[in-house]
Amino acid sequence: MRKYDLIMFMGQSNMAGRGIVSERWPQSAVECKGDAGYEFRAISDPTKLYYIEEPFGVNENNPNGINEPGMKTGSLVSAFVNSYYETSGVPVIAVSASKGGSKIESWQGNDDYLTDAIERLERAEKYCRDKDIDIRHRFMVWCQGESDGDAGTSAEAYNELFLNMLDKMLEAGIEKCFLIIIGEYNGAGDVDYSIIRNAQFHLAGENSNVILVSNDFCKMKERGLMKDAFHYYQQAYNEVGDIAGKQAGIYTK
Repeated sequence: MRKYDLIMFMGQSNMAGRGIVSERWPQSAVECKGDAGYEFRAISDPTKLYYIEEPFGVNENNPNGINEPGMKTGSLVSAFVNSYYETSGVPVIAVSASKGGSKIESWQGNDDYLTDAIERLERAEKYCRDKDIDIRHRFMVWCQGESDGDAGTSAEAYNELFLNMLDKMLEAGIEKCFLIIIGEYNGAGDVDYSIIRNAQFHLAGENSNVILVSNDFCKMKERGLMKDAFHYYQQAYNEVGDIAGKQAGIYTK
């Protein structure tokens, strides 16, 4: 029987995907290759699997939870899944669970975004059991923190809230968190994301359940690949997804 890895894609807008193209950066979202991965639509249609397409998760809007209709454009997920499959040899069942503008305090399991994400995970697990789909590993990919940088969240507070979120995901069956570090602020205000970035590096260095798979968003401001104060052109998402998927796939081997 063929095995699959179930992966939750969680965080805020740079996980949800805000990719666009421009004359300078014309690279569009990559196409998910063949049987590399499938999307389980926990909200809009939990009755079957879909081939992954961009914008990933565009239909997964829960008015009582993770909800951002019309916001998703292009994400890093297709590139991640392609690279993960090429490296690990195991196809992905992917679940969208990301909310733009969300702070870490909104991911604590208090009838909030984490509550919704865990419910999506449970629906995916039930679907796989009912269909006799053999799940090898259960992971989450996390990219979030810009809103905490904007709000001045301390490293101590971020670490504590992140670990509480992670504990609840581990209790729900997730084995490891693949971490994508946030990038730079590209606006006119006096905002510095280094406190949150350093907190995330610390988490990956000190906690064996947090696996750093990419710090490459940090390079995009200098390269001119940021489209606004917070988000990126599609090429940046493609590059980060490719790198992160490869590193995650290497880890599983």
